[in-house]
Amino acid sequence: MLDIRAVRQDPQVYREGLKRKHADAKVIDELLQIDESWRQSLAEVERLKSLRNKASENIAAKKKNKEDASGDIDEMRQVSAKIKELDEAVRRFDEKQKELLYTIPNLPHESVPNGESEDDNVPLQYWGELPKFAYTPKAHWDLAQELGIVDFERAVKITGSRFVLYKGLGAKLERALASFMLDFQVEQRGYTEMFPAFIANEESLVGTGNLPKFGEDMFKLEGLPYYLIPTAEVPLTNYYRDEILDADQVPVKFAGYSASFRSEAGSAGKDTRGLIRLHQFQKVELVKLVRPEDSYTELETLVEDCAAVLKALEIPYRVIEICTADLGFKESKKYDLELWMPASETYREVSSCSNFEDFQARRANLRFRREETSKPEFLHTLNGSGLAVGRTLAAILENGQQPDGSVKLPQALVPYMGTDVIEKGQF
Repeated sequence: MLDIRAVRQDPQVYREGLKRKHADAKVIDELLQIDESWRQSLAEVERLKSLRNKASENIAAKKKNKEDASGDIDEMRQVSAKIKELDEAVRRFDEKQKELLYTIPNLPHESVPNGESEDDNVPLQYWGELPKFAYTPKAHWDLAQELGIVDFERAVKITGSRFVLYKGLGAKLERALASFMLDFQVEQRGYTEMFPAFIANEESLVGTGNLPKFGEDMFKLEGLPYYLIPTAEVPLTNYYRDEILDADQVPVKFAGYSASFRSEAGSAGKDTRGLIRLHQFQKVELVKLVRPEDSYTELETLVEDCAAVLKALEIPYRVIEICTADLGFKESKKYDLELWMPASETYREVSSCSNFEDFQARRANLRFRREETSKPEFLHTLNGSGLAVGRTLAAILENGQQPDGSVKLPQALVPYMGTDVIEKGQF
């Protein structure tokens, strides 16, 4: 959520920022009109309340002196009626202002490259040698089904399309990847491990910016004010909601494993096969709550934290800087990590690392105090996937496939799997 005081002071900065993000800049004028009405109504009601207080004193004095106060009483009744009307106007304008602020995107950081579409995203770094095959490499969904480690058809029978059942070494590989990713971030990168609830209330989803704008992208529990979480970012970011942290508690670094649920509204026909775009998938999410002056340094280290997992798993990848046209509603700056998928000869996103600055913190009222006597300040929030487990599993299958149909596993996973290869009929 934007800072209305900052918008008042320099609205042109916000108009230009929204234009860079290809959003409607006219909303700033609408916001300022509502804000002006709110301030005028508030000033007038405060003036009338002061007038009413003085009138009450005059009435009391006249009654004490046995004087006629009927005229003052009638006038005060009229003032009180007007106050009631203005109090309602103040409440209405305040609510309307807040509703509008909840729908206005965050501004892009000045360093974000301008762009007209996702084609203008900027590749920054490539890592790893792309595997070479003497045959046409198979897609991960074919490999997985031939190895007997996933079952898409029975998942459809049990639940519906875009769900999957892992079994045997497939289930073990999913679990091994999550454990490895968590252990890596906790033991080598200093994160605190968290295991959150998979259901969140509306306040939490407003806090992270998922509501009210993106309600159709989530699964809501019928008749209840709860949603299945689209990512562990929601519970982890809201952990300290409405609290003020002490200086020595910052930065906060959480690593949380959870299922993630997406309705994938508007994505009909995209990636319908395999593990790339599912309604339920598992993910290790990294969340940081940091001092404002540190947030862009922390963004760079967040990218390094996620990339280090791909290096350890020996998966070729690249880092992409997202341009203004492809930047999401909440982000001020974002990098995507994309892993190599040999069957389609392309890179696919496995992690987005974002800095939201104080956009989420204002919504969730996340603050810290530098000193005991200092005024509380809003934190900056960041998050990144470290990593999406299913997509990582798909890349391991495709990059590690062997001529005989088996899959060679990264050495980092051998202690978790008890084997360095997955073969057909192996359990």
